[in-house]
Amino acid sequence: MSGMQDLLEGRIDFHGQKTADDAVRWALLGSTALSFVLGFAMQSLKVTFGTLGLAVVGLCLVVLPPWPMFNQHPVQWAPTQEDKKTQ
Repeated sequence: MSGMQDLLEGRIDFHGQKTADDAVRWALLGSTALSFVLGFAMQSLKVTFGTLGLAVVGLCLVVLPPWPMFNQHPVQWAPTQEDKKTQ
């Protein structure tokens, strides 16, 4: 059970979180503009929403799993009070 919990927990560090946030922001901005231009050029809402939907699905595959590239700067937390007493 703990193996499954570790897999689903998805720990990433603060630098990885900022990287993922920046990737989402720029990818959504670019894919929105691209889908609007394609839909406008082809005069089709189906193309507009299809392009945007594919971009969102692709983006989810990139940023939702806890890839190792999002955990390259692990946080070094301060020791707890119990740890300080034993030292």
